[in-house]
Order: sequence, then C-alpha cells, then structure tokens
Amino acid sequence: MCELYASTEPHRYEVAKRSIRIQGAVTSLALENEIWQVLETIAQREDLGLAEFISLLYQEVIERHGEIKNLASMLRVTCLTYLANNNAPDVRSGSN
Repeated sequence: MCELYASTEPHRYEVAKRSIRIQGAVTSLALENEIWQVLETIAQREDLGLAEFISLLYQEVIERHGEIKNLASMLRVTCLTYLANNNAPDVRSGSN
C-alpha cells in the first residue's frame, strides 16, 4: 500500500543544516534535503539566489502577517504550495 512512499531514498529526507543571512542576521535552518532542493528550484525560477529568495519571502510574510512563528515550517509549506501549483515537477532531475 505504501510502496511509493516507503521506497523513497533516505537521502531525500535526511536533514541538512544551512546558515542563511536574513535581514542582516545569520540564522541556521535545518530542513530535509528534498525541501532544500525545492527551495533552490523556486529561487532559480524567481531568478534569485537561495538566501536572497528566503530573505525576500521572510520579509513579505512579515509585512503581511507581522511575524513568523516557525520559519522552517513556513518554508516547508512554501514548497508544498509550489509543488501543488506546478503539478509537482520532479525537482530531483532539475526539470521545471
């Protein structure tokens, strides 16, 4: 029943930490490799670097909602929203 999900390569859901500068402050984010890949794909589509995209998204969310309680969760939902609105392209192959 869950073959599709159970067969996922473990590397895709392993967590990787990266440091990103947001509004002049360095913050460390721990996200799954697959999430990092989707964020990189989104940033490329927006013609931005990854850190630049995350910083811009952060600022826009703050302007709209006043705060971000959990940045990592917000970024995961950003990826899900992107995939849902783009017919889930295969980000592992780099196709957009």
